[in-house]
Amino acid sequence: MDSAGAYEVIRLTINTILLASAPILAGALIVGLIISFVQALTQIQEMTLTFVPKIVAIFAILALTLPFIFSSLTRLSNQVFDLIVSGGF
Repeated sequence: MDSAGAYEVIRLTINTILLASAPILAGALIVGLIISFVQALTQIQEMTLTFVPKIVAIFAILALTLPFIFSSLTRLSNQVFDLIVSGGF
């Protein structure tokens, strides 16, 4: 495998990781911003108020986007396995 092929595999892997993790990270960011805004308005500085809703939101988003994440990772593994079979690796 030459450096262009290795670069392509690394690029595909990084793109897949970013695409698969984006919904979860975006959901955690939105929930965190909403909670911070509510804390700033009400001046309630309870530490567990920030963690529990984020964890619940992350698990809910994970449950909803698991088929999408699975298909993204399956597509990447199929591309890499096709490269291996064709002798690209």
